[in-house]
Amino acid sequence: MNRIVDIARRWVDTPFHHQARLEGVGVDCVGLVISVAREIGAVPADWDVGGYGRVPDGKQLVHHLSERLVPVAQADMAPGDVVLVAFDSHPQHVGIVGDYLHGGLSIIHASGAHGRVLETRLLFTKAMRFVAAYRFPETE
Repeated sequence: MNRIVDIARRWVDTPFHHQARLEGVGVDCVGLVISVAREIGAVPADWDVGGYGRVPDGKQLVHHLSERLVPVAQADMAPGDVVLVAFDSHPQHVGIVGDYLHGGLSIIHASGAHGRVLETRLLFTKAMRFVAAYRFPETE
């Protein structure tokens, strides 16, 4: 099984808490990605991004993801990748791509609407649009 997906799944049911980074206690969508990146060694242990609003600035989100991760095409997206989506006109939400139990892909993400980290089937619709996908850089 994909180590990144396994790590992200450990966070399932962690309560949603804006700008938190503590497994089992609280995390937001950006915090989940940062925490997984730290654990696999893709970013320094003390690296973080903070000071963002409850609805992140899409341009800053893209900037930070592009700065640390490797862009991949939607068609090449695979379990362990990071997906960036939009609910309105701006990119504003990230999650870790998983392998869905019944086939296809899932998204493991901290949902403010659901109040926790959850894993659901990854389906792009008018309500949740694909913006970009990224892969963590190779780590030792």
